[in-house]
Amino acid sequence: MPCLAASALYPPPALCFDNVSFSHHGKLLLGPCSFTLDDIGPTLVMGPNGAGKSLLLRLAHGLLAPSEGRVSWSGEGRPRQAMVFQHAVLLRRSAMANLIHALAVNNVPRKARAKLAADALERFGLTASSHTPARVLSGGEQQRLALARAWVLSPQVLFLDEPTSALDPAAIKAVEAAVREFHQRGTRIVMTSHDLHQARRLAGDVLFLSNGKIREHSPAERFFDSPASPQARAFVSGELVE
Repeated sequence: MPCLAASALYPPPALCFDNVSFSHHGKLLLGPCSFTLDDIGPTLVMGPNGAGKSLLLRLAHGLLAPSEGRVSWSGEGRPRQAMVFQHAVLLRRSAMANLIHALAVNNVPRKARAKLAADALERFGLTASSHTPARVLSGGEQQRLALARAWVLSPQVLFLDEPTSALDPAAIKAVEAAVREFHQRGTRIVMTSHDLHQARRLAGDVLFLSNGKIREHSPAERFFDSPASPQARAFVSGELVE
């Protein structure tokens, strides 16, 4: 079927974690945790290293199954989703071919693929690199290509796992601009970041974790101005989080 853009006229699907836990080799790594993301967002998932941020995203996206509890979405069926990782996962093909492959896998008609891919590459400033092997692009270009690949599939939900952690300031600015554009067209954004300045720029609400537990979920302004939990207060103040 053709690729349909998400619409800002309709709220993005809500995500619900109901008593979700994840264990590996008998060790509890996350949870139990319960929360619902039903505000407009973007939602920034924050916390110190090892808090469980990436694990939470993988459970939400369906890459992992919870050991206990349930992950569910509002509406009918599973929403269209995409995920951009800290290091872009790209095929050994040209930038254009990466997008066309994604469209083919998602059953977009063959005659529509080249135009959709070209439009996405142009939107993300990659037209000049259309025929360049994806894996020789710079780190910033690879992340923009990963975002273009997500964009062309019109996801209702986009997960981003530390997408700017290894990028220079110009590339970070480009990625953040893309995140805002996804949000403006009605895509639910759930993004991990360790960067407080970036979270202040992007967040609508913040989900804060430490030691595999949800310590706080609140609107961004409240989180940064008056965090409720001692762990969040320490994090916002730049102190070690226990």
